Amino acid sequence: MTLYGIKTCDSVRKAVKYLKSSNIEYTFSDLRDTPPECSQIKSWLEQVELNKLFNSRGTTYRKLELKKMNLTDEQKVEWLCKDSMLIKRPVLEFNGKTICGFDEKIWDEELV
Repeated sequence: MTLYGIKTCDSVRKAVKYLKSSNIEYTFSDLRDTPPECSQIKSWLEQVELNKLFNSRGTTYRKLELKKMNLTDEQKVEWLCKDSMLIKRPVLEFNGKTICGFDEKIWDEELV
């Protein structure tokens, strides 16, 4: 099980706390230090909706002024591959599944 995120993200902190309190072992991968390959992002997109994985509410999205560009889905994928800070966090990979974002109810259903 691998948890992708950044240590300073509140949602990632909640996910880490959840996994620890549930005694679930995981490996943490920092998206800043080790951005995922484009092929990995595309494999996530086989299970996660693009608009859920593409973080259009974050600082990076606003700084890059991507809203003004009216991006197509293809362009959103290109941006995800270029800048891992556009990935909604956290992303959890386990048993061939991928979950994006932290929602305790969904994590309970999937993990416990």
